[in-house]
Amino acid sequence: MVAIQRRALVLNQNYEPLNVCSVRRAFVLVFRGTAELLEAGADPIQGVAGTAFTTPSVIRLNHFVSRPHPRPRLTRREIFTRDRERCQYCGRQGGDLTLDHVIPKHQGGEHVWENLVTACRSCNHRKGGRTPVEARMHLVREPRVPSASPGAVLVHYLDRYLEWRPFLIGWLSDRQAQGSVAAS
Repeated sequence: MVAIQRRALVLNQNYEPLNVCSVRRAFVLVFRGTAELLEAGADPIQGVAGTAFTTPSVIRLNHFVSRPHPRPRLTRREIFTRDRERCQYCGRQGGDLTLDHVIPKHQGGEHVWENLVTACRSCNHRKGGRTPVEARMHLVREPRVPSASPGAVLVHYLDRYLEWRPFLIGWLSDRQAQGSVAAS
């Protein structure tokens, strides 16, 4: 992977994960003195006249950034991610997935995290406009609002950027930490 196409983890002054940015942006922050380099990537950035610069992988801002705690957005992609791209009725993974309202909207069901699940097209068609009880179908897992902790938001980067692990591990739930250990 070309160094400039990599991503960098940005930590707040108190080491809380803030976000992920391009290596280019991280390099500029470090170069200007706005952030300090905590972890370097393997490949150097090639400059002009053959100069090589350290590729930032984890940086920490020098000043504390106050921001509200993020809330997960209710989108189709986020629901698929929460349900691990798995039908919540039959357990089949991948394929032609759709969204299903557990309690249908025409029966008063709302468009909220706790009422939306991932369903394969055949299960969604079989359930129709009925509740799971009426359709004699069972949910694999009850729908819930996913965690929006910094670790939960960034955990999917751990398989590509192993050097981020020490900076994210304290922000992960025990289940997420176990999953990242199993993946590595």
